Amino acid sequence: MAHAILAFFSVLALAPIAIIVMNAFKSRDAIFGAPLEPPTTGTFDLIGFRTVFANGNFDAYFMNSFSVTLVALGGTILFGSMAAFALSEYKFKLNSLTALFFTMGIMVPIRLGTPGILELMVASGLVNTRTALVLVYIAQGLPMAIFILAEYMRTVSDDLKNAGRVDGLSEYVIFFWLVLPLLRPAMVSVAVFTMIPMWNDLWFPLILAPGEDTKTLTLGAQAFIGQDVTDWNSVLAALTLSILPVLALYLVFSKGLIRGITSGAIK
Repeated sequence: MAHAILAFFSVLALAPIAIIVMNAFKSRDAIFGAPLEPPTTGTFDLIGFRTVFANGNFDAYFMNSFSVTLVALGGTILFGSMAAFALSEYKFKLNSLTALFFTMGIMVPIRLGTPGILELMVASGLVNTRTALVLVYIAQGLPMAIFILAEYMRTVSDDLKNAGRVDGLSEYVIFFWLVLPLLRPAMVSVAVFTMIPMWNDLWFPLILAPGEDTKTLTLGAQAFIGQDVTDWNSVLAALTLSILPVLALYLVFSKGLIRGITSGAIK
């Protein structure tokens, strides 16, 4: 019974992706005529991919998404692990309150603060820059990162850290050389959970970086959606290409993701 339920939800989650990928390789008539059928020799067509690469400025959009996501992901893991180390290692009066404050960031959508964020970016001169997106995405990912890493950080042996202090190591050395390498499973979990919202986001690129030089892949795909006519071949091709990095990340780190989740659950 459990396997049947898991199989049902797996099909439910994968079906939309399969439909997008199948229709990306079909002609326009086949997309509307038989959207649930795989491409055949009669319906196979790469016009969408040719249009994306020829007229969609795909390379620039992809590099914008890739650079923003990579830098934001690195900042989220670095600052999140440092905050988690402080919350789990040092006991101070506002420790619990600070942890609760970060946890609230998971429950409150960052989009509610869009007017204030936009005003801050305008005042800082960061509108239409990738820096604006990086800063917002780091702020968006920190609550989840701190929550996961803090719980995993508490499982690190105190004897290891105290041995380093006895040997005269500074707190920075203990953190970067002793503790951080042990957090790799948890960091993989954080990377997967926080990368997907960053990569797929349309809201903040549309508001903070709508310029042609700073458009992300998700925002660039909107160019094929018109008020009267939509180039569905190009839209589906762009979506298919945007799925590849996320899929590659999961395939590479799937074992580490499962290990990080189960380690936190068991410990």
